[in-house]
Amino acid sequence: MPTKTVVDVDKGTVTTVEMSEQEINDRKESTESIADDVRQKRMNLLLNSDWTQGADTPTSIKSKWTDYRQKLRDVPTQSGFPLSVTWPTEPS
Repeated sequence: MPTKTVVDVDKGTVTTVEMSEQEINDRKESTESIADDVRQKRMNLLLNSDWTQGADTPTSIKSKWTDYRQKLRDVPTQSGFPLSVTWPTEPS
């Protein structure tokens, strides 16, 4: 039976477990599905904040939201993505 090294993101531990090819594929598909869901949430947050980047938006508002939107775009580069995501706080 194939083995796979699994990183437990919550505990930071590394373990080796035995899994069938089907189990490995199921886990991969599950992770890909989670990543798709996270990307969709990120896209919705970006779309909901598009209004902040208009040409007529005051700079004091635009700059706060520009930082927030960049942090949203950076979500997939987080080390725990997609299983552990730290969402940026929407500006007030």
